[in-house]
This record gives sequence, structure tokens and C-alpha cells, in this order.
Amino acid sequence: MDSRTSAGSSAPAVPPGGADDGGLPESLGYRVKKRLLGKPLVTEELQHEKLSNPVALGVLASDCISSSAYGSEAMLVQMVGVIGMSAFSLLMPITGIVLCVLTLLTLSYRQVVMVYTRAGGSYVVARENFGPRVAQIAAVALLIDYIVTVAVQTAAGTVALLSLVHLLGGAKYNWVDHYQLAISVVIVLLLCWGNLRGIREAGKAFAAPAYLFIAAMGLLFVVAIVRLIIGDLPHADVHAAGAIKLGIHGTSNQLLMGASIGLVLKAFANGGTSLTGLEAISNGVSAFRNPQGINARKTLVAMSLTLGTLVLGVSTLAYITHAIPFTDGSPSVLSQEGSLVFGSTWFGQAGLVFLQLSTALILYTGANTSFNGFPFLASFVAEDSFLPRQLTRRGHRLAFSSGILTLTGVSLVLLVVTDADLDHLLGLYAIGVFTGFFMAGTGLVKHFIDRPDEPKRALKIAINAAAAALSAVVVGIFAVTKFTEGAWVVVVVFPIGVWALIKVNRRYRDEASALAAATSDTTQAQYRRQVMYILVDRVDLAALKAISYARSLRPAEIRAVHFMIDSLEAEKLAAQWIDAGVGDLPLEIVQCPDRRITRALLELITRNTADKKSQITLLIPERNYSPVLGRLLHRRTADHIARAVGKLPNVVATIVPFDVVIKEQPPVAEAPVPAGAR
Repeated sequence: MDSRTSAGSSAPAVPPGGADDGGLPESLGYRVKKRLLGKPLVTEELQHEKLSNPVALGVLASDCISSSAYGSEAMLVQMVGVIGMSAFSLLMPITGIVLCVLTLLTLSYRQVVMVYTRAGGSYVVARENFGPRVAQIAAVALLIDYIVTVAVQTAAGTVALLSLVHLLGGAKYNWVDHYQLAISVVIVLLLCWGNLRGIREAGKAFAAPAYLFIAAMGLLFVVAIVRLIIGDLPHADVHAAGAIKLGIHGTSNQLLMGASIGLVLKAFANGGTSLTGLEAISNGVSAFRNPQGINARKTLVAMSLTLGTLVLGVSTLAYITHAIPFTDGSPSVLSQEGSLVFGSTWFGQAGLVFLQLSTALILYTGANTSFNGFPFLASFVAEDSFLPRQLTRRGHRLAFSSGILTLTGVSLVLLVVTDADLDHLLGLYAIGVFTGFFMAGTGLVKHFIDRPDEPKRALKIAINAAAAALSAVVVGIFAVTKFTEGAWVVVVVFPIGVWALIKVNRRYRDEASALAAATSDTTQAQYRRQVMYILVDRVDLAALKAISYARSLRPAEIRAVHFMIDSLEAEKLAAQWIDAGVGDLPLEIVQCPDRRITRALLELITRNTADKKSQITLLIPERNYSPVLGRLLHRRTADHIARAVGKLPNVVATIVPFDVVIKEQPPVAEAPVPAGAR
């Protein structure tokens, strides 16, 4: 057993924001944190704001709706270089298939939000129906989804900004592409900083980007329809410098010429990224006003209709204008559509700026949804003892700081490894998303099977079974067709992640069992004598504080022990012991010729507890130095000894800390040298 004790009595709570009335100084690290993040918030300030449907649509749907900015382009990227112009014709039927998948998943998640009103989405569905161990499949799927979402959304948002620079400034600004990674990294760090400060993903401020994007896209479609009717809608130059070179059938108009099943499946897999974020409503049902399930269902339908309209509109415009992907990803297909539709007039330039800025804003806001979802999901999983329990703790500003920092670190690594390349990042995306869809569908199937009196039970089972089966097919397609393009990482990491979570849970359960057994043994033990040992390696204020503390506890016996490695040092220590005025407490010197102090201590304690009638408390003076330089100059011997002794029965190890404060001494003036001595 290991405890850390200070000799003072407990003090009243310190108000948030600094030192108490006694003027206790704050550490340098805390002062820096306070400067960066602001004053700490108290737990009473934790409020759960309930959202109206329009606000909830803007707040929770930004991740889903914003995926329309790159979904159609992702499909074209796979096809243009192979079948050329035929890719634009093939784009429409593949888009139709994606929209059919969207419809089926929406029907399934309409039931999820009605049955499970607690935040957590597919994780809660899987846990309630299959138990916590199987639910870790959904947990890993969602955690991967949140991580990749941050990387994808920030990279796509940066592409939107760079596309605007390209289209307004021309080729002379091609150099800005070199800063795509740097800009994306800065955005992620800003999102991390903002969330550590406790910004809330609720309220009209976070709903605005979604509605600005919808307005910009609506303006784009209206102007495009008008120009199409009057026959004034231009086409893109498919042979422009930097564009993906057309495949061998670049001049053919036949629909499937040169297209293989593998190509179609790859394009469909890329198009499936348009459906990411569909689960966001189910993860935030608890944020809705009552009746939560009904309001969440209405908002989910509105989100799906909006997403379907935007995806269909972007694909249709690409089919009409032949907006073609570029090898560097910039300018994007959507930005080219905006440039072609709005034109080069001042109105057109303003429309393009509005479109691209709103696109970048909603993509960055979509990335921010992960900074809300990931820490909350991690806290749920940690509460179930499948992740470290540190993830359940709220930090300085009531945010789940550990989860936010973890998400930031992993997503930054992902951005750096892929060089913020959107096409490479999309290869990691859909597996986690559709695995979550699969777990939600199968969980609902079991839920309705177990309830024979459920209205329209057969229809609900059929819908969710179909959604689960289709999601499994999409996962398989993505894993096979995108395996060499990055999906192998998810395929490898996924089972390792599930195994690791189960391993963590097993560790926690084993520790709980061991502690329960130890508690039972401790309550049954009856000790006649309390003996206190004080380890002494030098005579200083730290050792004297430990002696004073030991005497205040009034044990049956106090013994001061020094393990001798150097006989000369031991003699000096004995003399200092007498000079320090503690001669009434004898100093025992135990020889330790092999210099294994911990081993010698264990043998000494074992000999003195052989009768099983003595309870020994070991006091270990610990000198606390500066956190940085002190770790380099001094060993953490006290911690090592406490861990070793804590394994013995009938022994309690207590570390008595003493802070070593170094005060600056005024410079000593040198004595003048007599003139004659010069």
C-alpha cells in the first residue's frame, strides 16, 4: 500500500482562479494553463443546453452535410483517369446508388433515435443488445471515425480555401499548395485550443456555418438552373494544366466503355464517404428538447434530405459542366462548378467567394464535431472500464481534456503521414463509419426480435436487417477495393483496437478482484503492535519532518534505519544524527554490502513481521525539487521503494514529501586586498 502524506491538516477549498486568502503560490505550469485556457470553471457551471430542431440541424449536421463538398469528386477521381469522359455519365447512376443507401440508413436511424435517447449512438445500441464486450466493435469504429473525420474535414476545408486562391489568382499562386499541410495542422491546433477552453458545440453560433453553406449551395443551384435554361452554362476545360489526364476512352460517350466492376466498386466506395456523419444525430439525441426521440427523428430526416439534395446537385453539375478533378486536389470540383456557374463578373466573383468560404467554414465546423463526440464517447467507454479512466475526468474548463488531446495527437499524425492529401485520407474513412451502421442495424434487429408486441415489428426488423447487410457489404467493398490505398491501416488497426479495449477491461476486472480480496484480508487482520520505520539517508529538514510526523502518530515503537553502503559516510551520518538533537531516537545502521538497498529493506521487514502480530508503517522522506531539472539531477527512489514494499503483507508505505525551495542568495562582496599584499 502506498500513500502520500503531508504533516499539515486539511485546508479549505481554494476558489477557482488562483491562490487562496493565504496567498499560496500557484505552480508555473498552472499559471501557463490559466493564461492559455482562461480561469477554471467549477462543476456547477456545467450546463446541458437543449437544442431546438433548427439549431440542432445546424450544430449536429455540419459533418454530414459538408461531406457533399467532396463526395462526388471522390467518385470522379477513381474514374476519370481510366474511362475519361465516360466517367461523367457513370457518375449519375453511382450517385443514385449512394442515395439509395442513404435512404435505407435513414430509415434505420429513425428507429435508433426513437429507441435510444441517450448519447452514444451505435455504441449504446450494441451494448444494450449484445453486451459491453461486443459493443467495443462499435466503440472502435466510432473512435476511428472521429479521428479520420478531423483529418478529412480539415484537409477538405483547406482545399476549399486554396481552390479559391487558385481560381481568383491564377497559376501564379500555385505555390500556396505547399502550405496545405501547415494550414490543416494549424486549424486542428486551433480547434484543440478552443475546445480545451470549453467552447460549446451548441447555440446559434455553431449552427450558422451549416445554414450559410446551404444558402451558398442553393444560390449555386438556382443560378445554374437559370443559365442552363437560357443555354449560357459553360463547360470546364478537361485538358487544363494540372487536371487528371483522361483515360484511354476520353473521347467516348458510351456509358460503361472501359469500365470494370472493380472500377465501379472503387467509385462507389469513394462515394460512400458522402454518408459520413449520418450517425451524428443519434450521438446527440440527449441534446434535443422533449420529446427528444420525435425531434431527433424530424431533424435526421431533414438532414438526410439536405444531404441527398446537395450530393445530387453537385454530381449533376459535374455531369453537365465536366468539372474535372485535379491531381493536387485544387481547385476542387465544387469550386470549379462555382466559378463556371457564377462567371467572372463582380457578382460572380462575390458568389464564388461566398461559396468557398462557407464551404471551408462548414468543413472546419464538421471537424469540430469530433472534438465534441470523441471525448464523450471515450468517457462512456472508460466508464465501462474499457479505456483508461482518466478519460472520464473533466479538466480545467469542464472539457474532457484527455480525450481532446488524444484526438488532436492522433489526427495530427494522420495528417502528417498522408501530407493532408484528401484522396489518401478518404481511403481510411468509410470502414469505421459503415461498421458503426452495421452494429446499429444488427442491434435494432435483436431489439425488435426480443419484443414480440412491438408495432410493425416485421417491417422494422426487415429495414434494419437490410441496412445492416448493406453496411457489411460496403465495408467489404471498401476493405477490398481500397486496401492498397490506405484501408489496410484500418483493417489492421481495427481488430487490434478491439483486442486492446477488451484487454484493458480484463485488467480492470482483475485489479478489482485483487482489491476486493485484499480488503477482505485486511478487515480480518488484527495487529497488536504498530511499528514505524523511518528511512534515513541524510540528516536534513526532510528527515526531521518525517520524524516529527512519526512521533505525532504515537506508535508503539519508532525505529530510524540507515542502510550502509559506505562506512565513512555512515560514520558522518551518525555524528550528524547526534548533532541534530534526535539522539533520543537511536539510528540503526544496517550493512548492505551488495548495495541492494530495496532488497535489504524487504528482508528486514520480513524478519520483523514473521510473528504476524505487528503492523509496520514505513515512512520514506521524499525531497521534491524543480519538476524539470530535479528529474535530471535526482532519482525517484522513494516511489521505487514504496512500490516494492507495498507488495508485502502487514506493511504500509507512506511517502512524506518535502519541497526543496531554493532562495536566491545575494552576491557576496569580495574583501579588499591590502595594498601591501599586491
